Amino acid sequence: MKQSWVIELGGKFAGAAVTDNDKFRFVAVDPRLDHLDGSVWPTLEELRRALRASCVGADSLPKKPVCS
Repeated sequence: MKQSWVIELGGKFAGAAVTDNDKFRFVAVDPRLDHLDGSVWPTLEELRRALRASCVGADSLPKKPVCS
């Protein structure tokens, strides 16, 4: 049975993490994070870290309200 976790950045819903065997697959709901949609991570913390990093100084994310 799959499990999911809400992923928020800066208090905004960014997507969900869904179990994929023993890893976590990211499902983006914010189009500015589409480049990470479907990516697979070994831990929830690594997924969250990658999302935060993608928001820092990223010119490809105009108007970054979803990022803290």
